[in-house]
Amino acid sequence: MTTFERINNMAKNRGISLRMLAKNAGLGETTIYGWKRRTPDSAKLESVAKVLGVTVDYLLGKNETPEWANEKDTKDLETFLERNLEGGMTYGGEDLTEEEKQQVKLAMTTIFWKRHKHD
Repeated sequence: MTTFERINNMAKNRGISLRMLAKNAGLGETTIYGWKRRTPDSAKLESVAKVLGVTVDYLLGKNETPEWANEKDTKDLETFLERNLEGGMTYGGEDLTEEEKQQVKLAMTTIFWKRHKHD
């Protein structure tokens, strides 16, 4: 599996688009797509790994352990997000747009992985 494929799979597992991932990693919207053809810069890859909550070594294919949390923790987060983001989530009395829901999901996932990476 290529670095791009690993990033794409992890983003899908986290429920975020590659464009949103790039934006939250401080990259141009299409930067990650360019990694289909070329090797990413190490600083940019590290930014993506931080947003996804995985190790750079996993993204590079050096190991098969993507994150630090255990499977139960991961399932608990997924269940919470499914229950709260699938339905009508509101802010200030207005329903969140799909993009806003995706941003909430990304933020919660990022916080989760940061808290669990040292467990």
